[in-house]
Amino acid sequence: MMMELHSPNLIFDQQRANTSANPKSAHTTSQVSAWLSPLSYFLGLNFLPLFFRRIQVTGQENIPATGPVILAPTHRSRWDSLLLPYATGRCVTGRDLRFMVTKTECRGLQGWFIRRLGGFPVDTQHPSITSLRHAVELVEDGEMLVIFPEGGIRKGKLHPLKPGTARLALTAESSHPELGIRIVPIGINYSQPYPNWGTDVSIHIGSAIAVADYTNGCVKRDAKRLTSDLGHALQELIHHESEITHSAFAQMPNL
Repeated sequence: MMMELHSPNLIFDQQRANTSANPKSAHTTSQVSAWLSPLSYFLGLNFLPLFFRRIQVTGQENIPATGPVILAPTHRSRWDSLLLPYATGRCVTGRDLRFMVTKTECRGLQGWFIRRLGGFPVDTQHPSITSLRHAVELVEDGEMLVIFPEGGIRKGKLHPLKPGTARLALTAESSHPELGIRIVPIGINYSQPYPNWGTDVSIHIGSAIAVADYTNGCVKRDAKRLTSDLGHALQELIHHESEITHSAFAQMPNL
């Protein structure tokens, strides 16, 4: 399951991160396979419309085509991790998604696939400096990173957001002024609490939030304000989530 960073240690010491003798741990780094990623998108584009009755996607124009982006979706089901690439990935933006997963899910054969599809593990109980640094580095490198700001899967109304998304974004933006990180709120909703075959899905993508507008010198206060504004944006999207209509469904191009 993709997860949210909400450890108080997220704002790690920058000097320690920049001077570490061990640049990147093999257990933390991730990559996007040149052959596996296109194959996975092809399978997703052909399977998901068959499994779900309708998939409504709105607001794709709000996804920045370039530069560092953090996608901040609501989290209602494990299907979210497949629907997000469908709605925002390479067939829409020409970009692959990078994402954090729990440490236990990066083991064995499943872990082999996850690491080659842009995922990397984080110990949710004791996040390491290395894993947090890797997340920041992905953003600094201009990647599109997925973080669920509610934390784990949450049913029903929007739950209080964890501060990790804002802190990670502010850490990267503050260390590299003019980086231009944007956070894109995304509301995902299913017509059934536990999605199965024939369920309707709505995915509403909101306007991007410029992180630079929140770098006023006090990380704690800035993170609180950014988290609050992200929460309001997600709440507005949720008002539309329940309005699954029979029109305006996004046509996804084939590979």
